[in-house]
Amino acid sequence: MARIVMKFGGTSVADLDRIRNVAARVKREVEHGNQVAVVVSAMSGVTNQLVKWCSELSPLHDAREYDAVVATGEQVTAGLLAICLQEQGVDARSWQGWQIPLRTDTAHGKARIQSIEGDELIRRMEINQVAVLAGFQGIAPDNRITTLGRGGSDTSAVALAAALKADRCDIYTDVDGVYTTDPRIVPKARKLAKISYEEMLELASVGAKVLQTRSVELAMNERVRVRVLSSFTDALPGEDTGTLVVDEDEIVEKETVSGIAYSRDEAKITVRRVPDRPGIAATIFGALAEQNANVDMIVQNISADGTTDMTFTVGKADLPRARTALAAIRNQINYAELLEDTDVAKISVVGVGMRSHAGVANTMFSALAEKAINIQVISTSEIKVSVLIAAEYTELAVRALHTAYGLDAV
Repeated sequence: MARIVMKFGGTSVADLDRIRNVAARVKREVEHGNQVAVVVSAMSGVTNQLVKWCSELSPLHDAREYDAVVATGEQVTAGLLAICLQEQGVDARSWQGWQIPLRTDTAHGKARIQSIEGDELIRRMEINQVAVLAGFQGIAPDNRITTLGRGGSDTSAVALAAALKADRCDIYTDVDGVYTTDPRIVPKARKLAKISYEEMLELASVGAKVLQTRSVELAMNERVRVRVLSSFTDALPGEDTGTLVVDEDEIVEKETVSGIAYSRDEAKITVRRVPDRPGIAATIFGALAEQNANVDMIVQNISADGTTDMTFTVGKADLPRARTALAAIRNQINYAELLEDTDVAKISVVGVGMRSHAGVANTMFSALAEKAINIQVISTSEIKVSVLIAAEYTELAVRALHTAYGLDAV
């Protein structure tokens, strides 16, 4: 017998037939003797509609009331799934975040989990009752409903698995695992049987959409074994399906590069001809931080006349805030002009094997050069190399790198 947390995303519970399919999967786990808790997202499209209504009524709406509205999507799904499980003969009840309780801070719309009191859930599971939880939500110290931000149901599921000391957290999505890259771009992409927490975290942070970044970070910190698998295939529980996200020590054969990720959600900003003196960078990036504009890649070019060009990237959604921040300090740092480019993409290669293999970056640069793709910005970490290129070359670059690192399926 195992204790398992199962999480189903919006596409998996998009309508009543899919909710019935989810209930059948949960029932099979119960029939295999497992203790089960289920975390659900809102039905596909529901959260977008709720967000739209809030924005139409008031663009500057109260974040606390926003959370009260958008949290209802998961509440509906949890109740419907509990009803469906009961109809199929499974003892089940739904739980909202405040009933557990799942306690968060007060950052409405992007709250962070502080604690989960799982004793009552464990007691219910031990008498074979399935707990169906509304994901994405919790309760603040002032007893107001909070939401965890987009993708927060993944985070809810991993946090719950840690609190319940679950053997595994199964994340059901519309894909059947983690691939070496997007199979829509590279048909020869391979599904990985296992991937390390660090690799998954890097892939999630640079554009891979399979798991939400915060959920991977939490899984790594709490050592929660996560399995990614599809809710649209008919694999039985216990079969070797999906992709396991585990500690690096569990992976015997470590690939030099495990995956290629891309992101078109980048904007490049160049601050031209600022004085080359101490404190300039601190002023620029301090102003951006005050506007909550998240900076990623950075490069600085120094010229002979004592000035420098500072180039960096932000998410496209952060571009207006970055523009405002830099306009406010123009007289302070006396830059000549501000250049913006949203027609760019970030391409990243990730793999724990980089720690022990030389030449990974050279392979990347050579493969891109052979396709006449110019590199605009470069950034690296211990297990990642990222480059910024013109967006029109995104798919060509991904395919070229996938082949260059020997990731194509035979």
